[in-house]
Amino acid sequence: MYYIIKTEKSFSQAATDLESSVVTNGYGVLHIHDLGNTLRSKGIEFTEECKIFEVCNPAQAAKVLSIDMRLNMALPCRISVFTEKGVTKIGMIKPVQMLAALSQNPELSEIAQEVEKKTIQIIDQVQ
Repeated sequence: MYYIIKTEKSFSQAATDLESSVVTNGYGVLHIHDLGNTLRSKGIEFTEECKIFEVCNPAQAAKVLSIDMRLNMALPCRISVFTEKGVTKIGMIKPVQMLAALSQNPELSEIAQEVEKKTIQIIDQVQ
């Protein structure tokens, strides 16, 4: 269900490189949530780093929504850069498995496969 890679890059460099890879591959970054800083700003002791990138390919999103508008709740795709015990990782929940849990529509499955292939490519380019 998850696709996660480890990288030798620093957290900061991996986050910078991910943002670049998203754009290079024809997707856009809609927002970046700095979850680590948000938790610390609320007084929570949190030593790891975590940035969640909301990424989108508008054409693919429009296809999904034209088939099933309820799936707006599963969009946009999220790719995270995070640390775990000092190791920087980049990962996502695989779109094919996630959409399969939400719909049995074969058209959606095809779109999810295309998106999954591209988002894995985005992540692999950062490594």
